[in-house]
Amino acid sequence: MFKVNVGGIDRLLRVILGIVLLALVFVGPKTMWGLIGIVPLVTGLLRICPLYSIAGIKTCKTS
Repeated sequence: MFKVNVGGIDRLLRVILGIVLLALVFVGPKTMWGLIGIVPLVTGLLRICPLYSIAGIKTCKTS
């Protein structure tokens, strides 16, 4: 299983970006590209980024 690797500011930015992109689906130009916002939203909420795991990146504090 993946370990938590997304820190506070990174998490906040991901959630905000995800919400903004998803809002594009409902408001503004009707494009399905806004659905890509699901990715940063889910990784921000779960605090797990598979790409960070592969690259060995960790933005959260270690205990």
